[in-house]
Amino acid sequence: MITYAIEPDLSAPEFLALLKASTLEERRPVDQPQRIAKMLANSDLIVTARDAAGHLVGVARSVTDFAYCLYCSDLAVDTRVQRRGIGKALLRATVKAAPEVKTHLLLSAPGAMSFYAAAGYEAAGNCFIFHRGE
Repeated sequence: MITYAIEPDLSAPEFLALLKASTLEERRPVDQPQRIAKMLANSDLIVTARDAAGHLVGVARSVTDFAYCLYCSDLAVDTRVQRRGIGKALLRATVKAAPEVKTHLLLSAPGAMSFYAAAGYEAAGNCFIFHRGE
């Protein structure tokens, strides 16, 4: 049984552990715990998925104005429980938590394109990205 909730105070160590247990570890600054903490602190909406024992197994972390647009920056599900509908349920819970938002955006990892299409998201070819050098 999986429980979904809005958790604005999700701890950085717990989030970091989930990133490492998911496929997002390679694309997030997991070696920078202070940056991870800032990412959480400045998020507008954090939806979590926890198993029956209360362990964190999924997170959808978003930035939004709750009126027009929402950007889901992280969708992470522990690889041990993937393919059980948790990611799609996190996305549905995110949509439900921001009912006035018209546009939900996200950037997909190349290997997850078919997942987002199956979740009802439309691929957009008009996205631009600026990467700041570190």
